[in-house]
Amino acid sequence: MKTVIYKSIRLILGLFLFALGIVMTINANIGLQPWDIFHQGLSKVIHMTMGQTSILVGLVIVIFNIFMKEKAGWGTLGNMVLIGLFMDFLMLNNLIPEANHFVVGILMMLAGLFVIGIASYFYIGTGWGTGPRDGLMVVFIKKTGKSVRFVRNTIEITASVAGYFLGGSIGIGTVITATTIGYFVQFAFKLFNFNVEEVQHRYIDDDLRFLYKKIKTHKKKEKELME
Repeated sequence: MKTVIYKSIRLILGLFLFALGIVMTINANIGLQPWDIFHQGLSKVIHMTMGQTSILVGLVIVIFNIFMKEKAGWGTLGNMVLIGLFMDFLMLNNLIPEANHFVVGILMMLAGLFVIGIASYFYIGTGWGTGPRDGLMVVFIKKTGKSVRFVRNTIEITASVAGYFLGGSIGIGTVITATTIGYFVQFAFKLFNFNVEEVQHRYIDDDLRFLYKKIKTHKKKEKELME
């Protein structure tokens, strides 16, 4: 139980920091990350907040991933819901100031990416599954046999182009995120001496099977006592 509580707190903290980092990159006003371009553009079309749109897109992707036999963890669902809620909380209450100068925007963008790197350490380290969009990448890697770089770039370019035509913002910040976010995540992992390859993820179906066995064992013991 202590482990579950610790991991739950760690997951929520990581997802809040992730949302914080995203909002910082948005409010930098120099262009958005690929998926946020899509979220922003789609939000204008369907008249929802960016957080709500992020949740909706995440839900569609999770359903698709499950249909394609990709497992989902509690962290996957948390990523889908909580990041969007935290984004709206921060943005609707104007808790993160908007950059009004290009240099300030660059600094804010880099700071946001650093926060996202730290957030990745916290939430991935719980071992409760990856985010919906990372799961989508895994699905296409398995189906196409292409490299991680090729698949990830293809997905993010597609999201960027689609988002742009829907009205999303593309700028120098888009280039910065596309070329540096991996370095920020890697730096955060090194900072905390974290080896992502050592993480053993536990998925929802694992917990359901565990719960089923517990219930089955309990019923069996009750039956033996009654006899």
